[in-house]
Amino acid sequence: MALLCLLLSACTQHHQSDQHDIVFAVAQAPLNLDPRYATDAASERINRLIYQRLVEFDAHSKPVASLATWLEVNSSQYRFTLNKPRALFHNQTALNANDVKATYDSLTKLKDSPHTAEFANIQQIDVLNNDTLVFQLKQPDKHFPDKLIVGILPADLLAKHQDFSHQPVGSGGLKFVSWQNKLMLQRVKDGQKISVLEVKDPTVRVLKLLHGEVDLLQGELPPEIVKYLQTQSAIKLKTSVGANFSYLGLNMQDPVLQKLKVRQAIAHAIDRNAIITKVMVANTRVASAILPPEHYTNDASLPPYDYNPALAKRLLIEAGVSLPLKLIYKTSTDAQRVRFATIMQAQMQPAGIDLEIRSLDWGTFFEDVKQGNFQLYGLTWVGIKTPDIYSKAFGTNSIPPNGFNRGKYADVTLDQLLEKEDWVQATKRIHQQLPYIPLWYEGQFAAMRKDIVNYYAKPDGNWDDLATVVRSVTMQVNKH
Repeated sequence: MALLCLLLSACTQHHQSDQHDIVFAVAQAPLNLDPRYATDAASERINRLIYQRLVEFDAHSKPVASLATWLEVNSSQYRFTLNKPRALFHNQTALNANDVKATYDSLTKLKDSPHTAEFANIQQIDVLNNDTLVFQLKQPDKHFPDKLIVGILPADLLAKHQDFSHQPVGSGGLKFVSWQNKLMLQRVKDGQKISVLEVKDPTVRVLKLLHGEVDLLQGELPPEIVKYLQTQSAIKLKTSVGANFSYLGLNMQDPVLQKLKVRQAIAHAIDRNAIITKVMVANTRVASAILPPEHYTNDASLPPYDYNPALAKRLLIEAGVSLPLKLIYKTSTDAQRVRFATIMQAQMQPAGIDLEIRSLDWGTFFEDVKQGNFQLYGLTWVGIKTPDIYSKAFGTNSIPPNGFNRGKYADVTLDQLLEKEDWVQATKRIHQQLPYIPLWYEGQFAAMRKDIVNYYAKPDGNWDDLATVVRSVTMQVNKH
């Protein structure tokens, strides 16, 4: 309420942002613009714009051609043919098959990339000509093309050890200009500048939008502010259902959390529907698995864990733990994430769980997660398209640095199902064993000034429309 009062009393004078600069405000700036290393959502979303990938995905998350088409020569060999014509790299050099080979060769050799293990099955890459190359695999993999979604880097700059993390050079629709107080990008086709400005505080972010200092923002706002923005004549709001999976991660090396009944108790101690109703934006859905219901591999029969504090307490007693069970939950300092945490803290009390919240700045928090320095944490998987996420997140062979199994979960039965690519049974096993506690797929929205057009909220929250967004000249003329 206090936050709304601040917005209502805010100055109504509009300070229009630079006509040559569309300002996109984000809660968290990207951390790494090298696609071989990036794992945070902001970096992944920006890298989709700076670089081109061999493969993309359709609305049902099936792989489709992007930079190249492919042919399965046999179960262990794939031939890729680059499209013609194709965009130059941003340093004006031509992109060819050697650049693709250099990018993926580097991924097979890097020791500190979280994506390296995914390409360990590559035996060799042979360039046939400037437009064609062949991937030879050690073992057959019918889903190999699904993995080729890493942005292509220039071979000559890779050889010179270019710092792509802070000075990226790709061939995508937006090119890097500078990165000081804000990340400045420029659209290749028309020269339109797009600046990505980090504004951590949601109230300040909205005030900047209302004052015209910011043109566009997406997500990361409490629902009451979203409803308030809908009443503002200078602002328009666009929404969609969400596909990004929010969850509680668990340290499976913790002696208490190793007990299945404790994990089940935590799952039954959270009232997801109440949280969604009270503090989430429209179109948020309760989740049962990482991949959303519309995904082609999804098992729609998996029921969500209902809120049942009495059952949760009984499970804890059966597990032999002393009540109240004290757990430490790590999250970022983002106001909405802290809000989720405090609500869950209150919901867990009648279940016999004493949840201690530790909110950390994003860099510290995410580093703790990557290092396995947590008991419980809250995060969201963003933009996940392929079912091999289950292998990356829960496979025994995917414990860091070989993947994203940060909780160090190990289950022989699940490993066998993943090996067979029996995704339906693997999803059921994960749902029953709870290496993650599933929460929800958060609804998506984008808020923008009325003169901003060609930008829409996407289910996975991507920022791809930064490649098409424009400021309407007509509306600018009408203002005067």
